[in-house]
Parts: sequence; structure tokens; C-alpha cells
Amino acid sequence: MSDTLTLTTSPSRGDAPSASDAAWRRARRRRALEWIAVHSVGIAVALLFLLPFVFVFLTSVMTDGQALTNSYWPQHWAWSNYKNVFDVPGFGTWWKNSVEYAVLGTVLTVVSSVPVAYALAKFRFPGRRLAMILVISMMMLPPQVIVIPMYLFWAKQMHLDGTLWPLIIPMAFGDAFSIFLLRQFLLTIPKEYLDAAKVDGCGELRTLFRVVLPMARPAISAVALFQFFYCWNDYFGPQIYASDNPAAWTLSYGLQSFHGAHHTNWNLQMAATMLVMAPVIVVFFFAQKAFIEGVTLTGVKG
Repeated sequence: MSDTLTLTTSPSRGDAPSASDAAWRRARRRRALEWIAVHSVGIAVALLFLLPFVFVFLTSVMTDGQALTNSYWPQHWAWSNYKNVFDVPGFGTWWKNSVEYAVLGTVLTVVSSVPVAYALAKFRFPGRRLAMILVISMMMLPPQVIVIPMYLFWAKQMHLDGTLWPLIIPMAFGDAFSIFLLRQFLLTIPKEYLDAAKVDGCGELRTLFRVVLPMARPAISAVALFQFFYCWNDYFGPQIYASDNPAAWTLSYGLQSFHGAHHTNWNLQMAATMLVMAPVIVVFFFAQKAFIEGVTLTGVKG
């Protein structure tokens, strides 16, 4: 009696692949092509934004003679250009004024806007909707419409022309865009958290500081960054109130005078431009996570 051997055969390498294997390969190839397409577009867009900064930086470290040529790479890295910019009379003062304007303006805007946004989001009082309509109306009002009466008030009545105080003091009374932005975020905080804090004996102020502010940190960070960027880059305000006093100029306004005095020194102009852009880039680099989170949660879109 002979044994019967049962052989299990497997398809050889020459056999045609199954339909599922072919579909899997097509899907894998499609995902690879999509990845290449998406990242290629992303890299192209990143280079589009990055190349101007690279050009400004490379020109800022060139010598006077090379900056006027077609060369794109420094032959000698002239880091002394940045020191020479600070040696220009007034540049250090403009830097100090910009820091004071941006920091004070940011702090006053956040401190004054948070309580108003909290009241509009969580309180129920007569005229609440009217107050919100007024806030939105102020967002729609161009600053050029009120610049003449505001200038007459601060310059003729308060005698503060030639300073930055007419730009800083109004920020202590809130900013319409910041109030709206914070209110939209505070509306997303569940009322149960506030009720639980009040049951534990917290008043409105303690609830605001102990419960609301920690939860609203992303929105507050976004508002602070928006306001810092606005104050740092503000050209219109210093031109109106401080144009007659060079000691009160900011970097954004003083840079025009710097370019006029050094119109043939492209390396110094680019070094000054880099020094103006550097604080904004550094602040955004370290705070981009909180900024993006705040913008996402508050629903602000570019």
C-alpha cells in the first residue's frame, strides 16, 4: 500500500499578481504621487516667502562695493554693518521707542480687552447686543475717518503731539478687534466651569483670574501677538503724532529717514531692515504654537 502525498502548490514568481495586489500597488503609487505633489507645492511656496529674507540677509553682510554688484553671495562677511547701523545717530532711540510702544500697547490692550470680552460673553444685561454691535461697528470704522478729531484732541487739548502717548493711551480703553476675538473664544468655555467656581465661593473677578484666564491662554496669546505686530509695524500713527520730533520716532518711521540718508549703501539699508524684522520673527518663532492654536480656536482666518 503506497502512501499518497498531497502537495500544496504556491504561485511562482512568474504568475500574474492578484487583483487585490494590483489595487494595493496602484493605491500606494497614488499616495506617493500625492505626497510628492503636496510637498513640492509646499516647498515652492516656502521658497517664495523665504528667498526675499535670504536676499536681504546676504546683502546686509556684504561690503559697500559688492552690494552694488550683481553678486548674490558675500565675498567677505561684513558683520560690522550691524554695528554701523546702531552707530547712526537716532537708531538706538528709535529701537527703544519701538520696544516701549509695542510692549506697552500690547499689555494695555490685553488688560483692557479681557474684562470687556468676558462681560460680553458670559454676562446677561440690558443693552448687551447693542454693545456688541458697537464693537463690531468700531472694527468696520477706518482709522482715517477719526484721525483729524483725535489729532485735534491730543495735540491741541492735551498737548501731547511730538510723543507716542496719543497712540499708547487709547489702548488702555480696549481694542474692538481684540475684544471680538476674545469674546468668540470665551463663548466656547462651558458655563458649568464658571458655575462650579461660584459654588466654591469665587466671585466674578476670582472666577475670571482663576478659571477663565488659564483656559483662554491661547486666545490671549493670539491677541497679544496681533497687537505686538501691529504696534511694531505701525507707520501711520507715528507719522501723524511724532513726525516733528525725531526723538519719538519708531523704527518703522525712522527707517524711511535712514534709507534716505544711506540710499547708496545698500548693505547698511538691508542691515537696518533685518534689525527691524528680527524681533517680529523671533517673537513669532517662539510663540507660534500658542499663536496658531489661538487663531484656530477663535476661528480667525486669513
